[in-house]
Amino acid sequence: MGRHAPGFLRLVDAALARIQTIEAGALAEQLAQHPDAALIDVREADEFAAGHVRGAEHLGKGVIERDIEQRHPDTSQPLYLYCGGGYRSALAADALRQMGYLNVVSVNGGWRALQSRLPTTTPNAG
Repeated sequence: MGRHAPGFLRLVDAALARIQTIEAGALAEQLAQHPDAALIDVREADEFAAGHVRGAEHLGKGVIERDIEQRHPDTSQPLYLYCGGGYRSALAADALRQMGYLNVVSVNGGWRALQSRLPTTTPNAG
């Protein structure tokens, strides 16, 4: 993973202090315990199209605040967010927390950690 700018990392660190996180290895069990939970991929559309966790919903970080209330009006529904490595999902989780969502969790390690732990979908080769 490349280096991130200091200002971005400060923003992420502040968000991480305010949100719930979960390790990628614990996600499958959490999803099994909460059948009403939504797994949301907050990466860009091209990243999602290149491969994602099977059953994940795409709601990119750029539009999640705009669209979440229509897609998931119940602010108590468990929402598990992931991105590429856990930074963008932390920022998105913090925004949803500020909007009144009570059970938003960011997945540490994101797609890089999840693809070896959960079933994934990738485009057909060829």
